[in-house]
This record gives sequence, structure tokens and C-alpha cells, in this order.
Amino acid sequence: MPRRRPGHIRAALPRRPRNGDTKAVVDGLSQRALSEITRLEHTWNHLQPGDVTRAVRVWGAYVKLPVRRLWLDHESGDVHWYCCEDPLEARALLEIVLHAMSPRSARELRVVVGRYDAMWNTRAPSLPADGR
Repeated sequence: MPRRRPGHIRAALPRRPRNGDTKAVVDGLSQRALSEITRLEHTWNHLQPGDVTRAVRVWGAYVKLPVRRLWLDHESGDVHWYCCEDPLEARALLEIVLHAMSPRSARELRVVVGRYDAMWNTRAPSLPADGR
């Protein structure tokens, strides 16, 4: 009975992701922009795979917080982001990536980030003196 070659057996198996084989996933971006982000993450030595996706997620989650919390964080200076990810550093990283991308892909990412920036830049309602 003829045996099957190992290459044919391996070809039929599902592909396992390798270490560092993560893909950028940002809603609202084309495949071209996502592949450019992935290329930047793999070629720049200060970026890890998934950093841009994580930065978009962190910035978006932070600007969706209640205005009162954002205002109190700012006023008290009591921002403890050392245990978690810093949203302002995430936004700075996004700005650096926007300048490094091609104009067409940067425009797409700027639309996504611009939605969150619009939430951040909305005028805060006046708060009572005790901050509640």
C-alpha cells in the first residue's frame, strides 16, 4: 500500500498562527490600509504587532467614558495609567503612525480616529462645585 507523503498530510492541516503573526484589525479600514499598518508594525523596531489596533481600542474606550470621569481625571491629576494602557500615549502613537502611512491609507485611519477625537473635543457640561 503506498504511503502518503508528509507534505501532502501537512498541506491538509489547518494553518496555525506563528508567534508575532497577528494582523491589524480596525473597523472601517480597507485591506490595503490594514496591510500597510501590519507592514509598519513589522518593520519599525519600536512597534509590536497589534500596537496600532490596541491604540485605536484604548483611545476609543477612553473617549467614551463619562465626561465627569474625564474631567475629574484632568482636574485632580490623579491618573493612574501605569497599571493599564495610557490613552494619551495611544493617541500620540496613532499620530506618529498617521504621518508614516501613505496619504490614502492615512486618510482612512484619520477618519476612524477623527470620530473618537470628535467625542473627545465635545464641550463638557458644567459640573457642580463638589464634582458630583
